Amino acid sequence: MYELKTKETDNSVIEFIERVDHPKKKEDAYRLLDLFTETTGYEAKMWGPSIIGFGSYHYKYATGHEGDAPLVGFSPRKAKISLYLAQGEPEREKALERLGKHKTGKACVYVNKVEDIDQDVLKELIAQSVQHLQKLYPSN
Repeated sequence: MYELKTKETDNSVIEFIERVDHPKKKEDAYRLLDLFTETTGYEAKMWGPSIIGFGSYHYKYATGHEGDAPLVGFSPRKAKISLYLAQGEPEREKALERLGKHKTGKACVYVNKVEDIDQDVLKELIAQSVQHLQKLYPSN
């Protein structure tokens, strides 16, 4: 049976951020912590060793694979900051066009630093992601 690596842990979010080497990345992590907390209303939790997540949902695919994941989150990685936002949200692409300097991967949005992006647009993306996932996976 497949074992999920990214699970909610009891590790300290603040201790994790304090271990970020680069001072600007650390500053950005604290800014994102405030922004995500304020926008979602959820307390930050560590998911796996390096993802700061907010809220959670339980998913179950047609294949039978199921698990829990954060509604939204971020990780201050060495190269770029990874933003975890829901895919498939209808307004996502329009908002991303207004976000500022970023790249997109399969499941993430990558930014170099918070000052490169429009934080109000990021708040929109966060709120859209939370609403989309809560509609897609309503809690029982």
